[in-house]
Amino acid sequence: MTSEADGLFELGEPAPASPAGEAGVPATAPLAVRMRPRTLDEVVGQAHLLRPGAPLRRLVEGGAAASVLLYGPPGTGKTTIARLLAASGSGRERDIGAAGSRHFVALSALSSGVKELRAVIDDARRRRDRLDQQTVLFIDEVHRFSKTQQDALLGAVEDRLVLLVAATTENPSFSVVSPLLSRSLVLQLQSLTDDDVRALLRRAVADPRGLGGAVSLAPDAEDALVRLSGGDARRALTALEAAADGVTGTDASEIDVPAVERAVTEATVRYDRQGDQHYDVISAFIKSIRGSDPDAALHYLARMLVAGEDPRFVARRLMVHASEDIGLADPTALQAAVAAAQVVQLVGLPECRLALAQATVHLATAPKSNAVISGIDEAMADVRAGAAGAVPPHLRDGHYAGAQKLGNAVGYRYPHSSPDGVLAQQYPPDALVGRDYYRPTTHGAERVLADRVPKLRRAVRGDS
Repeated sequence: MTSEADGLFELGEPAPASPAGEAGVPATAPLAVRMRPRTLDEVVGQAHLLRPGAPLRRLVEGGAAASVLLYGPPGTGKTTIARLLAASGSGRERDIGAAGSRHFVALSALSSGVKELRAVIDDARRRRDRLDQQTVLFIDEVHRFSKTQQDALLGAVEDRLVLLVAATTENPSFSVVSPLLSRSLVLQLQSLTDDDVRALLRRAVADPRGLGGAVSLAPDAEDALVRLSGGDARRALTALEAAADGVTGTDASEIDVPAVERAVTEATVRYDRQGDQHYDVISAFIKSIRGSDPDAALHYLARMLVAGEDPRFVARRLMVHASEDIGLADPTALQAAVAAAQVVQLVGLPECRLALAQATVHLATAPKSNAVISGIDEAMADVRAGAAGAVPPHLRDGHYAGAQKLGNAVGYRYPHSSPDGVLAQQYPPDALVGRDYYRPTTHGAERVLADRVPKLRRAVRGDS
C-alpha cells in the first residue's frame, strides 16, 4: 500500500490564504497560521541559511541533494521551511523545474514508529525505480525518535533513497545518533532578532491575512511584545492576537501596553532540563561566578529557577564551585554553599531561592583561587602515570604484632615533640620528594598561606 492510497504520510501543502479563508486556511485559524510565509521572500530571519547559494535555499529551489537537520529554538521557522519544501516539490507555488519531480512525505516523531518509517522507505524505493521520482522525508521533533527508529533511517539516507529534512529544538549532538548526524548537514536556525519580530508584528497588523488594519499597535506595546517573544515568531503573533482580541469590541482601536499585559502575564524561558540549554545556562552561571559578576550570576540563577530547574542541582554546583574556584582564598565559601544546600533540602521552594541567591552572591564576590583543584588534579595525574612509590617505612602502620620487625613506624618523629609543631621528616614516596602540588595564590585569605606554605616546606624538607 502506497502513501497515495491511504494519505497517512502526505504533508499538507501550504497555499496562500486570507481572512476570507480561501485555499484551505479558515479565518478562524490562529494568526500565526494565517501569517505563515508562502514564499521564501516572506521568511523573516535566517539570512545565513536562505541567502542565494546557501544549502537550504538550494534545497527549497530544487537544486540540493543533501539530507539536513534543522536545529533551533521554537518559533524560528523550521516547520515553515518544511512547508515551503512541500510547496516547491508540488510545483504549485511556482515552476521550479526538477523540484517538481520530488515527492514530499511528513512524519511526526510523536506519532510515528519504525513501521511507518519502513512504509515510507518502501514507497520511496518504488517511486525511484518506477517513476524516477525522489522522496523528501520531513520528520518533525526528530529528537523524540528512539535510537532504533533513528537507525532505521540510516540506509535510506546514506543511499539517498530519501532526502531527510528533520527538525528539532534540541542540540543534535545530544539527541541524534552519530551515524545519522554524520550523514546529514546540520543547519542551525537562530532566534529571531528584535527587528525580525518587529517586522512580523507590523506585517500581521496590516496584512489582510492578519488583522487587516482593524487595530493599530502602539510603539511601546510593540516593544513589550518584542521583549516577551524571546525571539519566537509564533509566541509574538499569538500574543498580538490575544491583545487584539482584548480591544476588539471596545471603544479602543489601538493595542497599548495594558492590553498586552492583560493578554500575556509572563515571558517564556527557553530552557530544557535534559538538553543543551540546561548545560549552556549552568555553564554561564558558573562562569559568571568565577568571573566575579554577581549580577549575571543572579540572572542565570533566576532563569533556572523560573524554568523549573531542580534547586538541588543548583546547590550541588555551588558546592563544587566553592572548592574549585575559591578554595582557601575564602574558607567560608564552602560553608555558605553547604548551608544553602541544607536550606534547599529542609525548606524547599520558593523560600530556598533566598539561600541560593545568598550563596551565589557570596561566591561571586569572594576572592578566587584554583589552587585546590590544580593541586589535586596534578597529584591524581602523577598517580595515574605510575608515580606512586612505596610508603616510607617510618610512616607505615606500626600497631599490629610484628610491625616493628618489618621496620614499620621505626624512626617516626612525632611533630608535637618539637616546640614549633613542625620538624624535618620525609612524608612523600622517594619518587615524589620535592614535588609541589598546592601553590597558594595571594588572593584573599590564601595570601597568608602563600607566605606560610613555603616556610612549612623548608622546615619539613630540612632546607636551610
